[in-house]
Amino acid sequence: MRVFHVITRLIVGGAQENTIASVLGLRCKPGIDVRLISGPTTGPEGSLETMAGTGSSLQIVPDLVRPVHPWKDFKALSFLTTLFRKEKPDIVHTHSGKAGILGRLAGARAGIPVIIHTIHGPSFGRFQGRLANLVFRNAERIAGRMTTHFVTVADAMRDQYLGAGIGTPGEYTTVYSGFDLQPFLNSTNDPHLRASLGLKPEDFVIGKVARLFHLKGHEDLFRIAPVLVSTNPQARFLLVGDGPLRQRFEQHLRVLGLADRFVFAGLVPPEKVPALMGIMDVLVHLSRREGLARALPQALATARPVVSYDLDGAREVCLDSRTGFLVPVGDLHSLQQKLTLLASDAGLRKRFGLEGREFVRSRFTTLRMVNDLHALYLRLLAYKRQRD
Repeated sequence: MRVFHVITRLIVGGAQENTIASVLGLRCKPGIDVRLISGPTTGPEGSLETMAGTGSSLQIVPDLVRPVHPWKDFKALSFLTTLFRKEKPDIVHTHSGKAGILGRLAGARAGIPVIIHTIHGPSFGRFQGRLANLVFRNAERIAGRMTTHFVTVADAMRDQYLGAGIGTPGEYTTVYSGFDLQPFLNSTNDPHLRASLGLKPEDFVIGKVARLFHLKGHEDLFRIAPVLVSTNPQARFLLVGDGPLRQRFEQHLRVLGLADRFVFAGLVPPEKVPALMGIMDVLVHLSRREGLARALPQALATARPVVSYDLDGAREVCLDSRTGFLVPVGDLHSLQQKLTLLASDAGLRKRFGLEGREFVRSRFTTLRMVNDLHALYLRLLAYKRQRD
């Protein structure tokens, strides 16, 4: 079995970590040859290219860029079509927006037997305007006609795409985004790591793991920070991640007089995230666009409670009043109330964290994700051969 995965870029992010973990895990299965194709990785979000392999196992396509660029898009489509016709993979498995459209179109033009697309997050929704939604929804409908099967990282993504008239229920399988649980299960509230970041043992640390980018919700955290600090003088904020908005955020916090309350950890490699989550007391997830953020189950594996906007797949991990709190999107008053409650109740934090750890322990392993994907590949190929 030959499988080609295609993704737009390999920045430090959840979709990219998911894809690389899937590719590396599938390569360990007998009788399967897996290759990864990506566009170039640029920008302050960092790169995971070195994790994906070298030589023929990872191929960079210079024209596969994230922004819409008609000439480069045409060249990328032509390249992928030619590559697929030459190499004749049994399965093309695409990820992310641009690669998802071009990869599926190229696969169809090349006559690939099985074409799979993973929906890591929505390409249309309330986070953007009517025109953009119309364009992306129609593009997904067109690409959907060339898709043998969809993999979603949350049931919420399946429901959203079905609601938009893309595919049928039988064409969807939910595979939760697995990760190496052990580093998170073993993480502790390391006082030395806290001290290195200027955090005191008694500080109540509110953490957020996300790129410093639009729609990630940092601005909402900044809006409630003055109230949180006034009611809880020990409140501090730890932001893990980097991006093009960092300077703007830092300047905004200086204007608010809160620069000393926020710690920007910057871009860190994935293997250092468990230790940083270990020194958090609670993790907040405020993104306006996310399939199911890996930071949520990762925090729960660390036995840390979560507070999340009730959006997309968050409720499939943040079980309200069991593993954390769900709040309506943009409801800053509720967000501030829930964080204040957790700051004042260590017993509640511990109860949420322990239940969360047990919840994710069996559901979010890399092995389960890889096994589910491998079983899906075998099933789809067998069905295709039976029909032919």
